[in-house]
Amino acid sequence: PLDEEEETAAAKCTQPCLRESLSISDLECSLCIRMFFEPVTTPCGHTFCKECLERCLDHRPNCPLCKQSLREFLKAGRYSPTVLLQDIMLATFPTQLAERRELHQAEMAELSNLTKNIPIFVCTMAFPGIPCPLHVFEPRYRLMIRRCQESGTRRFGMCIYENGKSFADYGCMLEIRQVELLADGRSLVDTIGRQRFRVLSRGHRDGYHTADIEYLEDKKVSGEELQELQCLHESTYRLAQRFCEHGDLTSRHILMQHGPLPEKEEDIQASADGPTWCWWLISILPLDPSYQLNLFSCTSLRARLSQLQHILTALLQQPP
Repeated sequence: PLDEEEETAAAKCTQPCLRESLSISDLECSLCIRMFFEPVTTPCGHTFCKECLERCLDHRPNCPLCKQSLREFLKAGRYSPTVLLQDIMLATFPTQLAERRELHQAEMAELSNLTKNIPIFVCTMAFPGIPCPLHVFEPRYRLMIRRCQESGTRRFGMCIYENGKSFADYGCMLEIRQVELLADGRSLVDTIGRQRFRVLSRGHRDGYHTADIEYLEDKKVSGEELQELQCLHESTYRLAQRFCEHGDLTSRHILMQHGPLPEKEEDIQASADGPTWCWWLISILPLDPSYQLNLFSCTSLRARLSQLQHILTALLQQPP
């Protein structure tokens, strides 16, 4: 057997030989034509960057080169790195590998910005503090959800469609709590509403919408105005309780689906979006989406509570 010195000498001899026999093009992904980043090898023996392969599998569950079915591979949902290839790249082209990693990190940093070019899911109304379960099947949204996870933000914007605009001027940031991958690449995504925002400008990235945004914040009041607001808040909450206890079939069905009316919060101005129970109520009331959007974009808690009081009074006066 070789002693340590001989092994070192042998390794030194091998490395230059390996470097001389390989070129950068031998270590390029056939999909992005860049040096492999996090290479993974499919059961049929082809190697791609993890991200490149995932993007292909978003569209169809087959190997991009030989078209063999990768359904079982996709079902497992785990992509183990091709360690030998990573070691070869590190030994032969360390500088280029470092540059490739920096490029990936720069792309991730760009995706991490939560006011510029944020991804927008155009689908439904979402509200602060309220769960929003999603079924994701379109390739562009599969990519978007994966990027939100990989960048570490776990957040994206949700807007409803608006005629002539591609999506509404107001939306809600959603935070991903859990993702359940299905065997065919679809996923069930459990999200919850965070801050409201206003769209400043619209854009696109790889098939999905993006936007530059600013966050909305309710106007703070104090003194006598705050006392009046607290009285309005109390009376509107009592109406909401009456509505939930009204006992007709519709509201019983709503409570089964959405759970009970949330508790009142101690400080009604603590959150930039106001009390969560208001949003819960707006999400369950039989309101037109354009009217919901109107309430959503309002930055006066007083105006929002007055509108809710008006709606609840009208609903409670209706015969069962």
